[in-house]
Amino acid sequence: MKSEINDEITFRKLEIFMTFMESGNIARAAEALGISGVSVHRALHSREEGFRCPLFMHKGRNLVALPAAWTLQEQGKEVIALMKHTIEETRKIAGVGQGRLRIGTLYSLTLETIPRLLMGMKLRRPQVEIDLTMGSNQTLLRMLEDNQLDAVLISISASEIDRSMFEVLPLFHDDIYLALPGNIKIDKRHRADLRHYKESKFVALAEGFATHSCFQDAFTIAGFEPQIITRVNDIFSMLSLVQAGVGLTLLPGRMGKIYTDSVQMVKLNPEFQMRQHIGVVFARNRERDPNLLALAAESRMYILDQPEKKPAN
Repeated sequence: MKSEINDEITFRKLEIFMTFMESGNIARAAEALGISGVSVHRALHSREEGFRCPLFMHKGRNLVALPAAWTLQEQGKEVIALMKHTIEETRKIAGVGQGRLRIGTLYSLTLETIPRLLMGMKLRRPQVEIDLTMGSNQTLLRMLEDNQLDAVLISISASEIDRSMFEVLPLFHDDIYLALPGNIKIDKRHRADLRHYKESKFVALAEGFATHSCFQDAFTIAGFEPQIITRVNDIFSMLSLVQAGVGLTLLPGRMGKIYTDSVQMVKLNPEFQMRQHIGVVFARNRERDPNLLALAAESRMYILDQPEKKPAN
């Protein structure tokens, strides 16, 4: 069956047509739409080609609407209204531009980064309710891919991110330190050589966490398998175990603000030094979402306000 809807019939051209009919003048329609008069005239002419019937007659340099044009205008109002409603409902189901933003984050970023971003977001988009999900790098990225989250703050250096599908906004990088209980005597003026801790006991994060990857890589370079007593599923529990003297671990420097008297952080020798690059990740096809635009803007302000945090590469 031959379709009556051809390439000349588009919603954009209908919008131009409707604007012209309301303004009654090509120049005023062009100004209202922010396009040239030639573009308006071309769209009106293509309307006639698309509908295969005359809509206007020329009277001098002016276009005068025929009865068919007034019929199209009347019916077009319903078409435009229905399409706008359809777009809104579709975006609502997809979670785009609504009153809720679902953000995923690493546990370690809830110390400083997430509170700053959320406070800024509330000022920019006070009507938006923010759902916060904490988890591992691997889990959060999978949830983003499955559209269960709108944006994630993760270690972009510890993930395989498809840059053709996802927008990546680097925030800062953070070095990895050796964390020891406060009662162990150590000269913090010197960097830590992991090979000297071959007989020590360690606590570690489960697989899938960004810090777990750094932990594994550092000990691979050191040339031995660390004695791991236990693995946990969040970085705060791991830090508490270090504080209690259960074992040592490797932690990003941002965690050094907790238990400053009972946990000491020592920089690693250059050959063992690992670095996390932290960034915001969201789908490219949603880069014009007002909520995500606000999050991106606030993320850039976060870096500008903290010059000591170096942007990730």
